[in-house]
Amino acid sequence: MVKALLFDVFGTVVDWRGSVAREAKKALAPKGHELDWRGFARRWRDRYQPAMEEVRSGARPYTILDVLHRENLEALLEEFGVSGLGEAEKDDLNRAWHRLDPWPDAVLGLSRLKRKYIIGTCSNGNIALMVNMARHARLPWDTILGAEVARAYKPQPDAYRLSCAALGLAPGEVMMTAAHNGDLHAAAAEGMATAFVPRRTEHGPGQTTDLEADPGFTVVAEDFIDLADRLGCP
Repeated sequence: MVKALLFDVFGTVVDWRGSVAREAKKALAPKGHELDWRGFARRWRDRYQPAMEEVRSGARPYTILDVLHRENLEALLEEFGVSGLGEAEKDDLNRAWHRLDPWPDAVLGLSRLKRKYIIGTCSNGNIALMVNMARHARLPWDTILGAEVARAYKPQPDAYRLSCAALGLAPGEVMMTAAHNGDLHAAAAEGMATAFVPRRTEHGPGQTTDLEADPGFTVVAEDFIDLADRLGCP
């Protein structure tokens, strides 16, 4: 029944921690800052869910992730004692999230899956962010869907439901693919098929969450190449 695969992106398709650490070092080290770069990336990511929760709760109108990331960057720079950046420099550092590198299996696996299925994003990232990242990382998406299209942040039901509807497909004809159990449980609740692919170093060597799949998902694969094998993609 499955005709399309939609993907979580941050952590599932791309390595945000290593990429943001690299971009932060590139931007800040020449100005004399010597930080725990991966710690800087993790702390920026730690602010991600609280910022989106303000939108989910209705405390603020729908606001794209680029804006939330930029607001979080201001607080992060203060937390790490970083000063002396101009607004243009801050804007460029914020676009680090547009320049994330794929996991080693991602491009080949996606390219194989694309031969049989429609593939696209179901991410909390806004459209410009996702398009720029795809161009940087050579991700072969057919379409960009998710939060900005639905005007809702995962795991709100509309993020999944309206992404399927945008493809003209019923939820049961779409497989949500993610490295995060919670994301897949929310997708399954809307009737989507599910595929779990672990990224055991997403948060670093001490990661304790999402190391293995919870019971009940449609497919569990070790990486995107394994997923393509399991789904019969040439």
